Amino acid sequence: MTRDKAANTIGTNELSRRSFVGAMASTAAALGLGRCDLLAKNTPLMKKADRYRPNVLLIVADQHKADVMGNAGHPVVKTPRLDRLAESGVRFDRAYCQDAICVPSRTSFMTGLYPRTTGCVDNPNKPPHHDKLFPLQQVFQRNGYRTGCFGKRHLPHIGELALGWDRSATTISPKLDPSDENYTDWVTERGQLDAHKRDFGGSHDADLMSHITEVREENRTSTYATDKTLEFLKECKDEGKTFFCWTNYIFPHQPYTPLQKWIDMYPPEKTELPESVSEPLENLPPEMQSWRRNTQRPWNLSAAAKDHDLYRRYVAYYYALTSEVDACVGRIMDGLDRLGLSDDTIVIYTSDHGDFVAAHGMVEKCALGHNVYEDTLRVPLIVAWPKRFLEGAVNKSLVELVDLYPTLMDLLDLKRPKDAPELPGKSLIPSLTENKPTGRKYAVSENWNQATVITERYKLGVWIDPGPIPKYKRRDNRERFPDQLFDREKDPLELKNLIDDPKYTSVRKELRAYLDEWSDSTPNTGKRQYVSNWVSRQER
Repeated sequence: MTRDKAANTIGTNELSRRSFVGAMASTAAALGLGRCDLLAKNTPLMKKADRYRPNVLLIVADQHKADVMGNAGHPVVKTPRLDRLAESGVRFDRAYCQDAICVPSRTSFMTGLYPRTTGCVDNPNKPPHHDKLFPLQQVFQRNGYRTGCFGKRHLPHIGELALGWDRSATTISPKLDPSDENYTDWVTERGQLDAHKRDFGGSHDADLMSHITEVREENRTSTYATDKTLEFLKECKDEGKTFFCWTNYIFPHQPYTPLQKWIDMYPPEKTELPESVSEPLENLPPEMQSWRRNTQRPWNLSAAAKDHDLYRRYVAYYYALTSEVDACVGRIMDGLDRLGLSDDTIVIYTSDHGDFVAAHGMVEKCALGHNVYEDTLRVPLIVAWPKRFLEGAVNKSLVELVDLYPTLMDLLDLKRPKDAPELPGKSLIPSLTENKPTGRKYAVSENWNQATVITERYKLGVWIDPGPIPKYKRRDNRERFPDQLFDREKDPLELKNLIDDPKYTSVRKELRAYLDEWSDSTPNTGKRQYVSNWVSRQER
C-alpha cells in the first residue's frame, strides 16, 4: 500500500461510518429535526433486522467532457436537468477516469479496480481473471437488490463481467453486449433500422463524423435506453423491490448525429472554438500529430484546420447531443418523482471519459495517442440523495472513478465475497455529507502506452512499454516523444510541456516517485495484456 493510500484510504471501516452518522446528526439539527427523525428510516448503520437500503441509479453518458454542462460553468451548453441534479446533490469538480477508453474505464469503475489489475487496458482486452473481479451488479444481487442495465453497457464479453442482470436491454450489438432485449430488433420493428445504420455506419463518410440524423426522436437509442429504464423502475416499484439500475447513453460519443431540434439550440456558425484549436503540431504526441495531418474522412482534421466551419459543426453537434442526454436524464428523474421513488434513490451521473471538443485541434478522444489530457481524463460526477447528502455542494478535491465502488459498499453496508480483491478507492461519504476533501493527493490514469499522475496543480504523463498489443497499435512512444509535464495553474490549456524545464525538476521527480510507488503496490494481474515499464527518456 502506498503512503498516500495508507494515510487516506477510508474504505469500509468504522471511521467513515462514524463520519456518516455525525453528518446526518448535523444535518438533522440544521433542519430542526431530531436525530432519530432523520436516521430512523435512512441510515444503513442500523441493526440488520431494521436496516433500510435505498435504491441506486447509476447514469453514465459516453464521452461527456467534464466542463460541458451548465452547472460546471459552460457559457453556452444548456443542461437544465443535470443542473437540477447538481443542485440536489454534490458535484465533484475534479473526478478522473482510470483509462480514457470505453471498455477499460467501465470495467474499472464497475469492479472498483485499476485497469492494470483487471487486465483490461484497451477495448479488445479480455481480463484473464474475470471470475475474480466481482462487478457491481453481482455484489448488489448477492445483497438482495434487483438489477437492471439499459443502453450501451460495453464491458468485456467474457464470463460474468457483462452478465448477471435481472433485466437488460442493449443499444449496441447484442454479440458485443448480450442482453434480454436489444435496440436493433426494436428499431427494426419501427421501420428505422436503415436510418440508424446511416448514423452508425454512413457517418464515416461525413466530415468529422458529423451529420444530422434521420432517426425520429421516439426511435433514438437514448429514447430506448430511457424507456427501458422507466419500465424497470415501475416494475421494481410495483413489486416492492429495491434496485440497482445502470443506464447508459451512447451519446455524446461519436457519431455526432443529433436531431435538428437540438442543433437549433447551437447554430454552428455561431459556435466558438477553444483557444487551442490551432495548437502547433510539434506540441502533440505522434498519433495526435498524425490525426491532425489526416486528409481522409471521417477524421479529416487537415481539412478542418483550413476550414474551421468543420470544427464548428462538430462542436455544435457535440453540444446538441449533450442536451439530448440531459433531456433523457430529466425524463428518468421525472419518473422517479412520479413513482414516489426520489427520496429513496441515490442517483449518480458520470461518464467513462471525455472528448476533446476541438481542444488541441482534436476530435473525440484519440485513444491511440495519449492518456494525459484533461479534456479526456476528467469527467462529470454528480451524486445526489435527497435529505441525506448535501445539496448544491461542489467538491474540488481529487476523485477517481474507482471511488464509486467502495463508496456504495460502505454506504449500503454491502458484503463482497471473501476472496474479492482489495479495493484501492476511497469512500466519498465524508465529502457527500460534509463536503470534506477526499484526502487524495494523487490521482492516476493509465492505458496501454501512457500513465498519468495528477495532483492539485501538476500533471505528469509517462510513456510506457506497450507490450504485446495488436500490431496496428504497436508503437513505442518512449523513443519518439518526451514525457509530458503540465503546470495547470499557469497553463490550464496544457500547451507547454515542462518536462525538460530545470525549474520543475523537483516536481517531476516527486510525481515520478509516486508513479513508481503506485506501480509497485498496485496488483498488475493483467501482465499478459501489456508490459508496464516506466523507463522513459528523462530517466535514461
